[in-house]
Amino acid sequence: MEEENRIITTNEIAEDEHEYSLRPKALSEYIGQQKAKENLKIFIEAAKQRGESLDHVLLYGPPGLGKTTLAGVIANEMGVNLRITSGPAIEKQGDLAALLTNLGQDDILFVDEIHRLSRSVEEILYPAMEDYALDIIIGKGPSARSIRLDLPRFTLIGATTKAGALAAPLRDRFGVISRLEIYTTEELATIITRSASILGIEIEESGAIEIASRSRGTPRIANRLLKRVRDFAQVMSDGVITKEVADHALKRLEIDNLGLDASDKRMLLTVMEHYDGGPVGLDTLAATIGEESDTIEDVYEPYLMQIGFITRTPRGRVVTRKAYEHFGIDYRKTENDYTISLFDEKE
Repeated sequence: MEEENRIITTNEIAEDEHEYSLRPKALSEYIGQQKAKENLKIFIEAAKQRGESLDHVLLYGPPGLGKTTLAGVIANEMGVNLRITSGPAIEKQGDLAALLTNLGQDDILFVDEIHRLSRSVEEILYPAMEDYALDIIIGKGPSARSIRLDLPRFTLIGATTKAGALAAPLRDRFGVISRLEIYTTEELATIITRSASILGIEIEESGAIEIASRSRGTPRIANRLLKRVRDFAQVMSDGVITKEVADHALKRLEIDNLGLDASDKRMLLTVMEHYDGGPVGLDTLAATIGEESDTIEDVYEPYLMQIGFITRTPRGRVVTRKAYEHFGIDYRKTENDYTISLFDEKE
């Protein structure tokens, strides 16, 4: 199954382009991320009292947790304009220069996937962030000369799923660094109830919890599942989402009670059945299930590792006892499975 066709993918797909009406506009409406939200509230209020632009902000964490949404909330709270772009979209220094010179006083520039900026673009970003100036070289060879353009004070908000991939000089220029955490089921249920209210969907609390528990801790997936379950509710139960309707709909969509879909199950069962639970090399696994190695590493594995179903070892991927129990399969320890801990030996 291709990644863009997976309903539980954390990456943004075409269907998500129409969910902007569901996004909160103020910190008081933003659900979850309590630590990051409380700190940002202080920083925003302090900047407004001083009449200054907010310090540069770096938001990092898994995809789908609301980094773009939070950037919009910050802009609304500051009462300034927001310009949105992404690292891969800024190919040349001139692209970044055009963005920066078109910003107004105290405006916010949001750069998604900022870790994918090219090094040449990063180099002109340093003085822009620190001195609010652009150093531009005009001409080539001996006749080349450098000129400095002053920029209005602005705030750069960078978002990344890989904070470790950022160059140290860039990372050090952010004054506010916030990690966004996976959401709890209760927080997701609140988000689903709010979204249902906006969309005019009638939902019971038990129905919201049922959807939330299968949303992999991610609001983007929760809102996507809500829309799909709505279709079943409309046909099956007069438009009301109950626990029973949500459970039936999600089973029809092949999403189990932990949020695993057919692709996750196929990968786990392949390791169990073909390689006795592992270890199995990444390239071997990719060839067996017909996926790219990068897709397995970046898309499938993070959530499976988070819930403790798979581990990475120097010799390859190993499926854990927890995964065997989830599928109701007897756990088999092989001689080569040296990943079993001493705790397991004592049980």
